[in-house]
Amino acid sequence: MSEFDLIKRHFTRATPGALLGVGDDCALLQVAAGQVLAVSSDMLVAGTHFFADTDPYALGHKTLAVNVSDLAAMGATPRWATLAISLPEVDEVWLERFSAGFFALAAEHGVELVGGDTTRGPLNLCVTIFGEVPSGQALRRGGAQAGDEVWVSGRLGDAALALAHLQGKVALSDAEYAACAPALHQPQPRVALGLALRGIASSAIDVSDGLLADLGHILECSQLGAELVLEAVPLSPTLRCFPQLANRCALAGGDDYELCFTAPCSRHDEVLGVAERLALPLTCIGRTVAGRGCVLQDAAGLTVHFEGYGYDHFQ
Repeated sequence: MSEFDLIKRHFTRATPGALLGVGDDCALLQVAAGQVLAVSSDMLVAGTHFFADTDPYALGHKTLAVNVSDLAAMGATPRWATLAISLPEVDEVWLERFSAGFFALAAEHGVELVGGDTTRGPLNLCVTIFGEVPSGQALRRGGAQAGDEVWVSGRLGDAALALAHLQGKVALSDAEYAACAPALHQPQPRVALGLALRGIASSAIDVSDGLLADLGHILECSQLGAELVLEAVPLSPTLRCFPQLANRCALAGGDDYELCFTAPCSRHDEVLGVAERLALPLTCIGRTVAGRGCVLQDAAGLTVHFEGYGYDHFQ
């Protein structure tokens, strides 16, 4: 099978939302009036971001999901994507499953694949995602103000717990692994939440490298510090069964793809209304303060020392 046959068979779909999609030197895209373009790229590398024997359907889902999550964090509506993929060989069964997972999530969020590239080499997947957000309404990292509440969506740490099991660092039962594995292999981008937070949240980020690391980006851009209540960080019942790992998984494990955001205290009830409307848990875990750094406290307000920060590819 040639490169072009591979693209035509597995990665060419109709793109009614683009002026021109797959098949030419460039795609042609038209942003709607009053909207600005939000663009992000993420690369997944075998052996670094996923195991080479990962189910290809789940891998197709995650390849797109981690990019859609970036748009969610900006309050942007997903529209288009390109996919650059390096393959060690042409495996028709693998490609069929991978593309099925990719396009299933694409259909869920209205994403059209409009271009990309294929080449022979170590398994490597790179998506560039394009979305639209009304001018002036994007959620950014630098908008937090002192006294804002810090919130997170969903629960944190399950993906890190599943990874620890696969790495042999902890032994989970079949039921425990089944409960936390979806968070690792098929994260759900919080697009609806990002859209609902426009005009409410003062800043936002998706949690990909760990809560402390990613909240740290908000604090750095906003030139603030934060005080977090450790017991308030939302954990799943499965993770609570492993207290020796819970804090590390939830605070520094990464791969959660939940949203961390700040909002003025005056918008507290509005945030709870969003949670109810979306049937998605949103938890206030602390507040921003003048100064620098993030302080963890217990329920009594005493400082809790924690060694760890988050994932960094070069440390």
